[in-house]
Amino acid sequence: MKHGNIAVFVPLVGCPHRCSFCDQRRITGQQTVPTADDVRSAVDKALSSDKKYDWEIAFFGGSFTAIDRDYMISLLQAAYVYVERGDVSGIRISTRPDAIDDDVLPILKKYGVTAIELGAQSMCDEVLTANGRGHNAQAVRDSSRLIKEYGFSLGLQMMTGLYKSSRERDIYTANEIIALAPDTVRIYPTVTLKGTALEALYNNGSYTPMTLDESVDLCALLLEMFGRNNIEVIRLGLHYSESLMRDIVYDNYHPAFRELCESRLMLREFIRVCGEMGIDCGGYMTVRVHPSCVSKFVGQKRGNIALIRERFAIDVKTLADKNVPPLKVIPQIVCGCVSAENAAQN
Repeated sequence: MKHGNIAVFVPLVGCPHRCSFCDQRRITGQQTVPTADDVRSAVDKALSSDKKYDWEIAFFGGSFTAIDRDYMISLLQAAYVYVERGDVSGIRISTRPDAIDDDVLPILKKYGVTAIELGAQSMCDEVLTANGRGHNAQAVRDSSRLIKEYGFSLGLQMMTGLYKSSRERDIYTANEIIALAPDTVRIYPTVTLKGTALEALYNNGSYTPMTLDESVDLCALLLEMFGRNNIEVIRLGLHYSESLMRDIVYDNYHPAFRELCESRLMLREFIRVCGEMGIDCGGYMTVRVHPSCVSKFVGQKRGNIALIRERFAIDVKTLADKNVPPLKVIPQIVCGCVSAENAAQN
């Protein structure tokens, strides 16, 4: 059965710091903090819908374990009723690395929390300090260890393109996260919003955001890195909301960001396969891909097909084949293609 989150956003309530990039109300589109009644309403609405999912209640947005303890427990109590009845499979929360300890973890276990996601963002202390995170990379390591020792599923969230970061530092962060062996990862390219410290840094020339193409190129690589290590990337890019779109300062956001990254991965896979076959130009090729990946291989506005034609002088026809693994490409027929070996012989 397909998994589904019943998301309850708790914006900013538990955050002791205001990070350079952050305005949770704009990011989530939510202006008020939820009550126990709001939790019950959200869950009842989801359970009564036509969607038949393996539901999980997810407290996202703010730092859940840093909010007032009685308030936190009231939300958990409202959610736990549905866990006890078997209506949902568990509860997922997101929080700060420095808001995890031996006091709060038993409470989370008591009320049916099964997964904890930490906003690591970066594993470079200079980047964390520059963006006002209020914790260091060691806090991520320590809290990740505790979470796993208590038997929770561990999720880690990272951001690319932060102030004082770089492509190399983001790759370093990904490798450090891989070393912690989380069950899941979320990757969020930094988006500069009105009213944040990043906007001021951007306006005075201190901060240069990544372009959309730079973000796609980097995040495609990160997606591949996590995949090689059997770590599921459950989110790539920010959720769309009207409030988010109104307040973006630098236009490097795309609502289908993951598809752009997967499309870039498939283009790289095609180029790799061509290299193995010794093909460098000319002819016609039929390529089999998974049915869910046809549009990704073709690319937005047929961009991959156009690039392949321009770079290799190859016309490509795409065939859907459910036996092909997702994001992989398998050449079926090659007609008139020139390999480097044949070109040398001629």
